[in-house]
Amino acid sequence: MTANSAFANDTDIQEGVASYYSDRFQGALTASGEAFDQQALTAAHPSLPFGTKVLVTRPDTGQEVEVLINDRGPFVKGRIIDLSKRAARTLGMLNQGVAPVMVTLLD
Repeated sequence: MTANSAFANDTDIQEGVASYYSDRFQGALTASGEAFDQQALTAAHPSLPFGTKVLVTRPDTGQEVEVLINDRGPFVKGRIIDLSKRAARTLGMLNQGVAPVMVTLLD
């Protein structure tokens, strides 16, 4: 696994809060140059390389989803990943908007 400063103690797991993109970003260009798609299983992370696959798990419910990092963010203190609406739906977090998560590097 690639060492990354966002992951404490050189582990492959990061814990924090996830949020998801507003519908107003549908079709907007991501930092990787791709058009954002709410129905794709993608996410924004502050520092992981574009194309990195991660597993996002809700420790409170056990729900999980695999996403591909294709953007930068979130830019709100305390949040570690910003998910597409499809990914957020899979995690059951659409109503509350945010959820505690563990992000695990897959490659």
